[in-house]
Amino acid sequence: MPKNKAPEKMTEKSKQHKKKTELEGFFKKMPTPPKGDWWGNMTSVFLAVLILYTLYSFFFAPQQKPEDIALSVLANDIQSGLVQEVLVEGNTLTATYAEDVKKKSKKETDVALSETLSYYGITPEALAKVKIEVKDETGFKYWFFNLAPILLPLILIGVFIWFLSKQVKQGGMQAFTFGQSKARMVDPRDATQRITFADVAGAKEAKEELTEIVDFLKNPKKFLDIGARIPKGVLLMGAPGTGKTLLGRAVAGEAGVPFFSISGSEFVEMFVGVGASRVRDLFHMAKHAAPAIIFVDEIDAVGRVRGTGVGGGNDEREQTLNQILVEMDGFEPNEKVIVMAATNRPDVLDPALLRPGRFDRRVMIDLPDRSDREAILKVHARKKPLAEDVNLLVIAERTPGFSGADLYSLMNEGAILAARESRKTVAQFDLIRSIEKVMLGPERKSHVLNRKEKEITAYHEAGHAIVASILPYADPVHKISIISRGRAAGYTLKLPLEDTKMQSKNEFLDDIAVSLGGYIAEKEVFKDLTTGPSNDLQVLSALARDMVTKYGMSDELGPMALEGEGGRTLFGRGVSDKEYSDEISAKIDAEVKKIIDGSYKKAHDIITKERKLLDAIAARLMEVETLERDEFEKILIANGITPKVKKDIEHQA
Repeated sequence: MPKNKAPEKMTEKSKQHKKKTELEGFFKKMPTPPKGDWWGNMTSVFLAVLILYTLYSFFFAPQQKPEDIALSVLANDIQSGLVQEVLVEGNTLTATYAEDVKKKSKKETDVALSETLSYYGITPEALAKVKIEVKDETGFKYWFFNLAPILLPLILIGVFIWFLSKQVKQGGMQAFTFGQSKARMVDPRDATQRITFADVAGAKEAKEELTEIVDFLKNPKKFLDIGARIPKGVLLMGAPGTGKTLLGRAVAGEAGVPFFSISGSEFVEMFVGVGASRVRDLFHMAKHAAPAIIFVDEIDAVGRVRGTGVGGGNDEREQTLNQILVEMDGFEPNEKVIVMAATNRPDVLDPALLRPGRFDRRVMIDLPDRSDREAILKVHARKKPLAEDVNLLVIAERTPGFSGADLYSLMNEGAILAARESRKTVAQFDLIRSIEKVMLGPERKSHVLNRKEKEITAYHEAGHAIVASILPYADPVHKISIISRGRAAGYTLKLPLEDTKMQSKNEFLDDIAVSLGGYIAEKEVFKDLTTGPSNDLQVLSALARDMVTKYGMSDELGPMALEGEGGRTLFGRGVSDKEYSDEISAKIDAEVKKIIDGSYKKAHDIITKERKLLDAIAARLMEVETLERDEFEKILIANGITPKVKKDIEHQA
């Protein structure tokens, strides 16, 4: 048999190649983590890099330090021809042998290597066979180790001083930038933030007024050539949630110009002059970006009538208002910057703001009517999957008095209810429940009434419902419930047959009688009173006083407006400026009592006469807790009462 060959000696390079092959095989066998988790978790990435670096250092770094040998041994190896190269670094000698083996030694200081080796009998011929490289020890490592004891303390002191100066600088910069405007700019090129008139349903008249502003911003030359000046200021007035801010953004989106928005409260600070400085900076930015729109939300926070502040003429709020007046129509002409503002209290604004040349165009935004409410609901339903039974016309019918913000909340609550029950579409039932949730609050399922409280609540709500069903000018009842919602233990939902803008004296009187229905029912049935009717009494008392003092509906006092729309506020309570004598005040109280007593007698007669109907409705409420309109009207018909005519809304559309 042939003899086996002796195994060849493995070189250092072959060892490293083998280790590299083993490392690659190790990583190929490792399970690949999920893509989303791997790249989404920065901690995992950092740990992976750290592991790779550690493995690389373990496999590829030199496994052992060069061996230290005596200079005499190195001389003998050179003489024997074993040394291939010698690297001289100061007094350190690094000798390279065959197979890249390195050994270290030391020589004498300030003596040449050839001279040192000659002492050991090394001939020049033997030394000539060795490659000698001299490396000057003047690198970074040399200087670092020599200067580190001196520089490190200085560097630490410098970093500490820099940190302190940075804190001082930041405080100083905040002081210098304190007067800069905090307005937020909406870029017209940003499609995600752009809003147009197509996104604003309803408010037809308001959009027609604002179309002129859009036309001017797009083509100002057409107006200027004929000598027309577009209004510099547009004041949007309306109830909260009617879409004033949304219309302002829609104007900017239609015109394609920058839109600077800021709240009136952001101008006023505790330091004198800051508000005026921010006004100047805001108009400065808008002029540079002209044509542009400045939108000031809740301008009544800074634009109230001057002369009423604690500081008099030096009040900071008044100084801010003065600066706004000057910027809008002062010495410098400003043709391409339009100021839009929104408020729900136009009666408290300073007259100088409302004069021609400033906010000389006022746009009133009313609560949406039925057709507008349906259009708004369709806008908010664009991204919501609706079930086949959804009829937004019915929802619009059942939401009189809802603002655009209320309708948005209604659609959102409907989607939340559907998602909570793990359904993929929003049904009509979800939207019906959302109406009551927006109006009264969520159901208080934990607020369980005992048997006696439940009976009192049933009679109370039945009293409201009976009076509302019999009186000719009261709104018809759509739903009665004794399930607690918000702060109410129960509720009677009344909705008008059609939207109206005005209310008559007869309607007010019937509303007061309906509010007294629950009070009278409790008193007649239980011969006692609870705290349940407290809110009803507050509402009807305020309504009766408004009839006498604001609407001129008193036979005794006649057509006199004795109180304004608003009043001052003191310690969180409304305080009205009394501009009439004590004699008139006594007559007001007498007229208010007369109105309430008349309505009380009217409601009392109905409750007494229809006691059987009252018991029937209360008993049914005790059983089912909630009565819808159809079932309630069946009870009315069974007791000889004809329900009010239900108009066909679909034919009116």
